[in-house]
Amino acid sequence: MNLERLKRAEEFFLTRYPGGFSHPEMMAIGKKHKMDRMISLSQELFTKKSFRNPPEIIESMIKIVSRSSMVSIFEKPKFRDFGRALEPKQKNALASGLKEQLYGDCEKGFDKILAIMLSGKMAKWSLISIWPVYFSPQDEVFVKPTTAKKAIAHFELQNLHYRPQPSWEFYEEFRSVINEMKTKVDSSLSPNSAAFTGFLMMSMAAMEEAEF
Repeated sequence: MNLERLKRAEEFFLTRYPGGFSHPEMMAIGKKHKMDRMISLSQELFTKKSFRNPPEIIESMIKIVSRSSMVSIFEKPKFRDFGRALEPKQKNALASGLKEQLYGDCEKGFDKILAIMLSGKMAKWSLISIWPVYFSPQDEVFVKPTTAKKAIAHFELQNLHYRPQPSWEFYEEFRSVINEMKTKVDSSLSPNSAAFTGFLMMSMAAMEEAEF
């Protein structure tokens, strides 16, 4: 990790937005993403008890995707149709994978979800990382391909090698690096992991503009 570049991004962002994500402009952007509401909704929909009803879990997964501002409008109807068209056995497997990811063996859950998503050509980073980041917003991460690729290059994240197809190996390392980076800057830049990756994206873009 290039700590100097990270500290430069921190300085650049806090100069432009004093108080980080508590700055009025950032708070206005935050309202558009409705992060607090999405976190509450996820934690309400994905209680341990709710996993007794797999079809209901699939509908809850669809609801989260459809309401998320971080998922492409093109992916929303595709995932809705995919989820509802799954056979009962597949719905059980997908729900079981999410339960594992949120409450048990994260790797096992991730791989279960990935297998089902691959079967319908729905294995997208934005989809596979959206449910955990709303459910555990401080610990899990949202993988936006463009941001991930740029951050790897800009901050010289040596052990990360992005691939379009999701993998546990990348997710685990990306999560570890993001959580480490959060500890190196002011806490106002990471009210949650999704906000922190937003800071990385915005600071990289703004610094590129400033160089021209």
